[in-house]
Amino acid sequence: MYSAPLRLNHCFPVMFHKTCVFYLINIGGDPISAIPQIKPKRLSPGDTIGVVAPASPGDTELAIAGVKWLEAQGFCVQLGSTVDQTLGYLAGADTLRAMDINNMFASPAIDGIICLRGGYGTMRLLELLDYNLIQSHPKVFVGYSDITALHTSIGQRTGLVTFHGPMVGSDMAKGLPYYTWDYFSRAITAPSPLGPIMNPPLTAPPICIAPGEAQGYLTGGNLSLIVATLGTPYEIDTRGKILCLEEVAEAPYRLDRMLTQLLLAGKLQDAAGIVFDVCTDCELENDPPSFTVQEVLQDRLGHLAKPVLSHLYFGHTADKATLPLGVMAILNTHSKGLEIIETATSD
Repeated sequence: MYSAPLRLNHCFPVMFHKTCVFYLINIGGDPISAIPQIKPKRLSPGDTIGVVAPASPGDTELAIAGVKWLEAQGFCVQLGSTVDQTLGYLAGADTLRAMDINNMFASPAIDGIICLRGGYGTMRLLELLDYNLIQSHPKVFVGYSDITALHTSIGQRTGLVTFHGPMVGSDMAKGLPYYTWDYFSRAITAPSPLGPIMNPPLTAPPICIAPGEAQGYLTGGNLSLIVATLGTPYEIDTRGKILCLEEVAEAPYRLDRMLTQLLLAGKLQDAAGIVFDVCTDCELENDPPSFTVQEVLQDRLGHLAKPVLSHLYFGHTADKATLPLGVMAILNTHSKGLEIIETATSD
């Protein structure tokens, strides 16, 4: 909770045409239309990062520490109007949080946007965002967890490539481990594809749930948020895509229920391939009887006749790879696992 305001203000792809990719999407039952892919300008030291809190309120000390860490990497930082706000479990009123995002995209002084933290609240903003403004002012946009709803709605309505990656208060405040920093920095600053998404050193390798190879554009994020938007105009389109799912602190039976809901909605069948993260705090060790997380994944995903890989690091773990959502990737359970083959940013 904030006790005082912060006063910081620091320096189904259908065709290819050159670098433009067109998607066929169906939003809320509207006629299918073509949305061109948009890549944000890649960032470099000296650029200004805008920080927003589109979900729950953060912690003042963590926010300050995260800003200092970003500055130490050579970026200037400008805080949005929501970073010091608390309204119950929200970082300010819905209108304020939506306006903060819109203003950051509109401002010529802001080069990229990173969320302070997740929590809860982004679904309340989906009807308040100015998607035309975002589309005409594309910028790097980073976050995960509850930020999933923004990734999906922005990506499907504007074509903007966004980044499922570390946040200012949740991650940068503690300093990013080398693994996390390497994938994050290359995703937003390098003029080349990320390549294979390897697990951190000294950790177990990914687990093959179902063998195979597939190619498609990356989509996905937090499982709870993806399920929560089903049946709304903002539900995820998985057709022909590599669906990446992450979760934290959800018991195996809850994972089972959410994956079953995606199965009943046809979302898992529509995907070209599926990747599941290291699900932190998801086992019921002291509450038998239960299935393990791995048993649930095998039961719910192993029969889909498409490549499925689990135990990758891109969710609620200190080590996390940044995933550029909306770019082309290959999922090959026999060799490199998940490989990003398209650059996520533009000159």
